[in-house]
Amino acid sequence: METWNELTVKVKTEDTARASDVCTVIADMGIYVEDYSDLENVVWNIAHVDLIEQELLERDRTHSLIHVYIKQEKDALECVEFIKARLDAEGIEYETSIVGVNEEDWANNWKQYYHTQRIGKRIIVTPSWEEYTPAEGEVQMRLDPGMAFGTGTHDTTRLCLELLEEVVTPETRILDVGTGSGILSVGGVLLGAPSALGVDIDPVAVKVADENAEINGVTEKTEFVCGDLTDKVHGKFEIVTANIVADVIIRLLSTVKNYLLKGGVLIVSGIIDTRADEVENACHEAGFVTEKRLEHGGWVAIKLRY
Repeated sequence: METWNELTVKVKTEDTARASDVCTVIADMGIYVEDYSDLENVVWNIAHVDLIEQELLERDRTHSLIHVYIKQEKDALECVEFIKARLDAEGIEYETSIVGVNEEDWANNWKQYYHTQRIGKRIIVTPSWEEYTPAEGEVQMRLDPGMAFGTGTHDTTRLCLELLEEVVTPETRILDVGTGSGILSVGGVLLGAPSALGVDIDPVAVKVADENAEINGVTEKTEFVCGDLTDKVHGKFEIVTANIVADVIIRLLSTVKNYLLKGGVLIVSGIIDTRADEVENACHEAGFVTEKRLEHGGWVAIKLRY
């Protein structure tokens, strides 16, 4: 018999649809939504309103509860941080709780799920508590995700790293929008980029990214700042990465060209496959040309040229 962890996400009722889209993608057994905002109108079709249980009438009408069911062998806390990062990017206010996992024990719990892994042709991601001797040509990145999203285990991060590996040279400076753990910035510099600037709206992510840069000896070539998309960015870059969500990527398109050199590369990910065409078309309308599109596990990453 399989066992499950239940993650509950509380959001305002007007944000239910968007939040549900984010939660659905990582749910192993689907989601269940409690939304009582339109209770009377719904029940009117099947019974008289006077017959509604008083306990239901007293439920919160201003917020919904999204219950997400995750296999117990998966790292539920990594899933939580993924959802938090996506909801933050969408500007959605939320509260989360997990049944079966003590979130305060994050620092040790995720270690049992996170091990050395290969990404792309050359990148080897290794946690600090494991030993690994890279072979010739391999690029080793030591990464402890802590409380920020981005360990390389999620498809969105892996797809971004695979595309980044194809375009990084000693001349390509990187702007990493929604940096999370800093994995794309740190990985880009280790692959040979001269510098990387990572931006995240979450100050915890900025702290974790700084720590990961130090672990990998690239602090002099990386910088991480707390900001909303590009509001704290100055200068121009040869590569821009954005591993966020569809709506935020589309919003980013209005300003990103101010920071991307002509002929530069834009790599976007965090896109649910059902919205990939919408995002790609928006990129084309903004003046970008698709060079490559990768898909895996219901997620899409796109490499575009400006």
